[in-house]
Amino acid sequence: MLKFLIVLFMVMLVGSLVSGAYFLMVDQGDKTKRRTLNSLGVRLGLAIGLMSLIIFGVATGQLGHRNPWDNGPQGAASSNPVKEGPVRDQ
Repeated sequence: MLKFLIVLFMVMLVGSLVSGAYFLMVDQGDKTKRRTLNSLGVRLGLAIGLMSLIIFGVATGQLGHRNPWDNGPQGAASSNPVKEGPVRDQ
């Protein structure tokens, strides 16, 4: 559910960005229209909401990482023990 909300916020951010660009081109600097500024405010609110969701997800453990090269605090030494064979005299 949390990942769905994050994707939804990202899509809404892109939509707000596109609408802001559209308003900027259509209004052409008309000082009576504040649609570009309103779009910026909506985009800022969405960005703050997205950051809050990500921080909440990491803090609660719902979001994490599954990197194959990072085994966590125990390190790579304990996960890959070296098997030694019998010692041969030469």
